[in-house]
Amino acid sequence: MISTHVLDTSKGIPADGIVVKLRRREGEAWKEIGRGVTSKDGRYAFDCEKKPGVYQLFFEIEEYLKQESRDFFFIRAPLVFKIEDVTRKYHVPLLLNPFGYTTYRGS
Repeated sequence: MISTHVLDTSKGIPADGIVVKLRRREGEAWKEIGRGVTSKDGRYAFDCEKKPGVYQLFFEIEEYLKQESRDFFFIRAPLVFKIEDVTRKYHVPLLLNPFGYTTYRGS
């Protein structure tokens, strides 16, 4: 139901080896419901329960950027979004560079 794709926009290639955590808000706390590592194609899909709520994709980007031997600013990228319609898929890409990132709801 929830998938992601990380693209290193400074190099124009997928970002592989990034740890991605999926969390769902339960009250005031976040519960981790999935964790994975992006593939050589920069992708990861979570096999999780289809449940409405507020979710967070949490990208651990520091190690990836360190491996590239580059200066960088951000070390983590948390994305918070809501899911109401559990009949559809949610694809949340991350476009990453050493000094910024952006995202959007994909299809």
